[in-house]
Amino acid sequence: MSTLDPSRPIPAAAAGSARIGPSVQVKGEISGSEDLEIHGSVEGTVTLDERRLTIGPTAKVSADLSAREIVIYGSVKGNLRGKDRIEIKKDGSVVGDLATARIMIEDGAYFKGSIEIERGAEAQRTAKAQPAHAG
Repeated sequence: MSTLDPSRPIPAAAAGSARIGPSVQVKGEISGSEDLEIHGSVEGTVTLDERRLTIGPTAKVSADLSAREIVIYGSVKGNLRGKDRIEIKKDGSVVGDLATARIMIEDGAYFKGSIEIERGAEAQRTAKAQPAHAG
């Protein structure tokens, strides 16, 4: 994989994505049902339950984040909940607790906090389907 160039936008995965530019500052709550790229400053909460959230290399985020997939290239202070996965790229920085089914932290990334690996829906169904032993 190539290194991300902060001067070039991250390619959108599909139509239906939004972007907060490097000069934009947001304080408050962000929620939505599209993929979101943050390249500016955000304080508060970001909730995109079934979508992808990308924190770009120029971003400074002080917020709790919740999305299906969270990818960090920049700096985040706050708790992260990734329904499917969380990735912290090599120049990314996260200070906060993570909860996700899958985690990837590249060499060179900074992370301080705890990680809770959540069992996937398949593992939960398997556990419920097994009969309990009567003792």
